[in-house]
Amino acid sequence: MSIRRSGRLAVVPLLLLTSAACGQQAGGVGSGEADQPERSYSADAVVFRMDHTGGFVTPAMLATRLPAISVYGDGRVITQGPVPMIYPGPSLPNLQLGTISATQVEDLLKAARAAGVGGAVDLGRPPVADAPSTRFTVLGDNGVEEFEVYALAESGGAETGLTADQRAGRDKLREFADSLTAEAGPLAAAQADPQPYAPTAVAAVAEPWVANADVGQQPEVAWPGPALPGPELGEGVGLGCVTVTGDEAQRLLTAAAAANAATPWTSDGKRWTVTLRPLLPDESDCGDLTSNR
Repeated sequence: MSIRRSGRLAVVPLLLLTSAACGQQAGGVGSGEADQPERSYSADAVVFRMDHTGGFVTPAMLATRLPAISVYGDGRVITQGPVPMIYPGPSLPNLQLGTISATQVEDLLKAARAAGVGGAVDLGRPPVADAPSTRFTVLGDNGVEEFEVYALAESGGAETGLTADQRAGRDKLREFADSLTAEAGPLAAAQADPQPYAPTAVAAVAEPWVANADVGQQPEVAWPGPALPGPELGEGVGLGCVTVTGDEAQRLLTAAAAANAATPWTSDGKRWTVTLRPLLPDESDCGDLTSNR
């Protein structure tokens, strides 16, 4: 079951509380929470995710934007690692894979609820133009629920248009989001020894290549996957998308390691700018990118 809510009420009630969490809130100390068994999830199920939607970015960036953090049912944690500050940048994002225990997964969900995830507080909408929304996804007993908070990262001051309670609620949620990358945060175990994430499939979002004097001459690279540009990725955005899998995906990853974001890829005698988006364990093809908008 998937439930999605958004709008001016930035955080809305989540009917996701596990029986252990309900026991803690209702019974407090001595309610038997410690005796509750850990939940069991499917390995590829997203139990927690923080990502961003909207904002003033190009259609290709909007479609291929990766979640900041994805936590799966078997404890895998996929995050975005650092990238070199060069232009043009690498053709592939730096995705890192770590793991946390089942207990740490439950601790993460409890920390999210303590920060306001699942509360009924109105966090308002600050007067910030073209900012992205921070979206939290949580899996609980009643299924998947998503909710969004507009301009969470951009609204750290005493903005007009927000009440003191709204600012306090945003501060608490922002502190939780920041803790996810902290050395002593709930994902510290996953960050201790991360490994590169090796995707088995890649979504390739293509648009006609245009020469850019700022990057100089770029060598062409023959496209090793399905013919570009592929089916249109949404009406009127001027983007095509193909899903690259199997041996073609491995050849693409090898070629992409020597390419960059401005590389002209050649397919059927034409040049294309291609934004490569590794697919995550819960994703299967280009159709999964439409939720990023």
